[in-house]
Amino acid sequence: METYESLLAAIVATDGETRDSVNPATDEVIGKVQKQSIEDLEAAIDKAEAAQPAWAALSDDERRAYLHQAADKIEASAEALAELLSREQGKPLNGPNARFEVGGCVAWTRTAAETPLPVEVIIDDESGYAEMHYRPIGVVGAISPWNWPMMISIWQIAPSLRMGNTVVIKPADTTALSVRALVAVMNQVLPEGVLNIVTGPGRTVGDALTRSPKIGKIMFTGSTPVGQQIIEASANNVTRLTLELGGNDAGIVLPDVDPAAIAEDLFWGAFINTGQTCAALKRLYVHDSVYDAVVEELAKFAANVPMGVGLDENNVLGPLQNRGQFDTVDRLVEAAKASGARVVLGGEPDRDAPGNFYPTTIVADIDPHNDLVVEEQFGPALPIIRYSDLDQVIKLANELEFGLGSSVWTQDRAKALEVAGRLQAGTTWINSHGGLHPMVPFGGAKKSGYGREFGVEGLKAVAEPQVISGR
Repeated sequence: METYESLLAAIVATDGETRDSVNPATDEVIGKVQKQSIEDLEAAIDKAEAAQPAWAALSDDERRAYLHQAADKIEASAEALAELLSREQGKPLNGPNARFEVGGCVAWTRTAAETPLPVEVIIDDESGYAEMHYRPIGVVGAISPWNWPMMISIWQIAPSLRMGNTVVIKPADTTALSVRALVAVMNQVLPEGVLNIVTGPGRTVGDALTRSPKIGKIMFTGSTPVGQQIIEASANNVTRLTLELGGNDAGIVLPDVDPAAIAEDLFWGAFINTGQTCAALKRLYVHDSVYDAVVEELAKFAANVPMGVGLDENNVLGPLQNRGQFDTVDRLVEAAKASGARVVLGGEPDRDAPGNFYPTTIVADIDPHNDLVVEEQFGPALPIIRYSDLDQVIKLANELEFGLGSSVWTQDRAKALEVAGRLQAGTTWINSHGGLHPMVPFGGAKKSGYGREFGVEGLKAVAEPQVISGR
């Protein structure tokens, strides 16, 4: 079983140009990350390209077995990985956080190994015979974010490997050690060159990765502006893309709810990972008849959820991962306060304290077009908007350029389905928000991206379909 100390020693940079990796809860340096170059990236791509034919030549069962072995290794190193993740990303060990994320890495890797993808017979009658096969694309370039750095990396890595591709991954600069550790653990069993990692500087290396003619597929999770840059950079090579981009998810609470009964689920829908989740509930529309009660019950629950340094087992909310994100949340909340919105909870950070802690914040009586509502705050600040007309609130929910997730809260399932059918989002949840399942396809609508991950659709997305027609 790997310890945190041995894991860190195996991945920290000891020579060459480096930068510090800093704990966002304490401002302490936890290790050094190598600053790699475009030459380093090209060498990694060449290595992946050389390894890909032999990896693709393995049987599906052999690749599946390797994935299970990699999952075993992650499981054996789970506590060390979780501690590193907590120190570098900031999220606490407990709750739906670091240990949860590492457990998700195991589950998604095993699901990618076990999901069946048989040959599809399309027609078999007097008109002819045709079947669909799914072949490897080649080398997949994966670009993972800082909010769920290990788990989202696995969402990119595991299905790509299952389908016979090799992978070059570039993690976010501020969580590079976490992903480097995950890759190192998996590479204890994977063949040489199958899984490769290159650390930043992000814009230089990431841009070169998206422009490389040797990359057959790019998988990216991050902001919409960066996604648009990737589309442009990859266009000349007609590189296949899966883009999971920004979100500003709306939740609509109908008048028949029990406010006390939904408060906890509303809280975790909005504040999981301290609000740093693409598919978190970021704007909540509540019917006038239950508005005050929902605000009160949600604030009552939120006030008792402990926030602090992640290695303290009592905490379940942590800091914002970087100072830039802290500044964004601070700016938006201050603007909301200046506009006359009512701060029910939080809203007063200690800007001089160590770390990037922003208190759990609930803002009520806010204009539906306030910046805190229409911009993706990506932090622990939830605006709650009062409404009385269902058609009008659906229009408000749909009017933004984002369409990742949404939710409907009601005791009437028929009404929930009716409202869900009118919301423009890749996923609409009923009486919950943001829950993901490794077999249920996930992705965005509008400027929240395109392509789907997870399950059968996720495997198909990292493969080249080939029709074989005729008898």
